[in-house]
Amino acid sequence: MTNDQFELAVRAFWEKRAEQAARQVAEGREDAGTRGSVTGGAHLDALTTLFVKHFTDVLNYPRDSIYLGKRAELPGYYRPTKQWDLVVKVGDQLVAAVEFKSQSGSFGNNFNNRTEEAIGSAIDTRRAIEQGLMGPARPWLGYVFVLEDIDGSTKQASRDFKPAFDVDPAFGGRPSYAERYRHLCKRLLEDGLYDAACFVLAPKDVERPISQPDDALTFSRFIESLTEHVKRESGL
Repeated sequence: MTNDQFELAVRAFWEKRAEQAARQVAEGREDAGTRGSVTGGAHLDALTTLFVKHFTDVLNYPRDSIYLGKRAELPGYYRPTKQWDLVVKVGDQLVAAVEFKSQSGSFGNNFNNRTEEAIGSAIDTRRAIEQGLMGPARPWLGYVFVLEDIDGSTKQASRDFKPAFDVDPAFGGRPSYAERYRHLCKRLLEDGLYDAACFVLAPKDVERPISQPDDALTFSRFIESLTEHVKRESGL
């Protein structure tokens, strides 16, 4: 899986959103428009397909070992189950699980929700793994986040933080939402909640490049981590 293939899949994110919004407008749905492109679901299908091909064509997993959508449900520790986006399972052993998340617009309203979801999902699943609910070996967990590259996400925030105590220095100076997500992804890795994370800035304008603003959070690092884990666990 090359970086060019990855960027094409990210580009398809915008195409899918536009298709969903147009379809909902045509159907007269109440949430048509910007929100309609989000609630329609499946806007990261191209990325999911790319990872499925990596598992089947490169890592040699049978297609029936890969679970998607509602079938990609794993047991939790603090709740009965949690649905991931892609799960690979062989027998009684979880091999890998990946979350694909995105955000376009409404950055202030959704940042905390995305953050809490990323942290909560990982902690819940890690505790379930520790309880032996997904096999004896440690599986690989990955997190992919696609953020719209637009002034609202990349420019310095306009509001100062005013908590009861001083803010962590990493979040000082009114950081942009892109910077906040970058810090989130890096700390998810540093604390071992995920084995790899990929953070991508994707503009709607096809003339503008897709960017991966942190060397620790690139697609190539993500795939390298996944591939090394699978080969190590399988003894290759």
